[in-house]
Amino acid sequence: MGRAAIIVLDGLGSGPAPDTAAYGDAGSDTLGNVARAVGGLKLPNLEKLGLGKCREGSVLPGFAPGVSPTAAHGVARPASAGKDSTTGHWEICGVLLEKPFRTYPRGFPVPMLDEFARRTGRGWLGNRAASGTAIIDELGAEHQRTGKWIVYTSADSVFQVAAHEQTVPLPELYQACRVVREMLIGEHAVSRVIARPFEGVRGDYRRTPNRKDFSIAPTGTTLLDVMADAGVTRIGIGKVDDLFAGRNITSEHTPTNADAYRRIEGALETLATGFIFVNVIEFDQTWGHRNDVPGFHQGLKELDAWIPRLLARLQPDDLVMLTADHGNDPTTPSTDHSREVVPLLVLGPKVHPVPLGARRTFADMGQTVGEYFGLPALAAGTSFLKDVSA
Repeated sequence: MGRAAIIVLDGLGSGPAPDTAAYGDAGSDTLGNVARAVGGLKLPNLEKLGLGKCREGSVLPGFAPGVSPTAAHGVARPASAGKDSTTGHWEICGVLLEKPFRTYPRGFPVPMLDEFARRTGRGWLGNRAASGTAIIDELGAEHQRTGKWIVYTSADSVFQVAAHEQTVPLPELYQACRVVREMLIGEHAVSRVIARPFEGVRGDYRRTPNRKDFSIAPTGTTLLDVMADAGVTRIGIGKVDDLFAGRNITSEHTPTNADAYRRIEGALETLATGFIFVNVIEFDQTWGHRNDVPGFHQGLKELDAWIPRLLARLQPDDLVMLTADHGNDPTTPSTDHSREVVPLLVLGPKVHPVPLGARRTFADMGQTVGEYFGLPALAAGTSFLKDVSA
């Protein structure tokens, strides 16, 4: 038994999917639009791996079309309904959704919120789709004066609860999120309930790293479930445990990409055999949602600079995938996720650097990792292990 890893670069979409326009995301192309906005990307290590060819169409602006990639390369199309992190990670692990999770662009039903207030002993403010930083700036002082929860959502299927850490202790905030998670089932089911603690003073409120996600439990058997049954060691890095409601995965949370990279290095230095599952968060949380093109660009350069450190820690039989879960284009007016194909880079000392084309589902990744470990097949996906095996 060897080692495999799937590193999900949250929000790093690589161009429109066949149904992008149906999701209201026409024009979204996270990597392509960022490349154009900065006058072309200069990412020599990622270019060498083949990121420029992780496209359906022309190579990324700034990348040379004649490069011979050193990694297997292609894109994966989303097959599940939806465009959020839970949906994307579940699909990678073999669980596809026929219907997207419910969204509440006009806010949640008032009777439900009043019941939430009754159960938690605090009233509520807000209840609309909003930028998290903007609504905290707007309602933070009132929240501190009254103790009421700040409740908001977005275009995604999320119920977000913000509270100042000096007004509401973290354990109380987390417990309130568990309460509403239990309420948001059936017709009101949402993908995630998210605790959004913040600190600071009026005019200078700042989110803290103590965010916590409370996901709905997977609706089918995941790669992680099959691994657990077979006794495969699983290491989580980032918010992956939250996305699977903690089922068969625990994780060390990482507020920054740099933290995630360091923990990946540590896992590769200590793990003898097993699976490493990573969510690298800042392309989505810090730069995508805030339409921060310079920050996104800098994040790509930092990722590129880290690639040699990743490669130096690989053992002969390792199988590592770099991919994403959806898009989050910082160049468009939207501050929400976008329906896109995702890049797929497969690397390892023995990996054949073949073109993988456009995979029909993210689940091909989970199916491939499952075959690598000799596990029973998942319900969705087609393995490409034989294509990349030396």
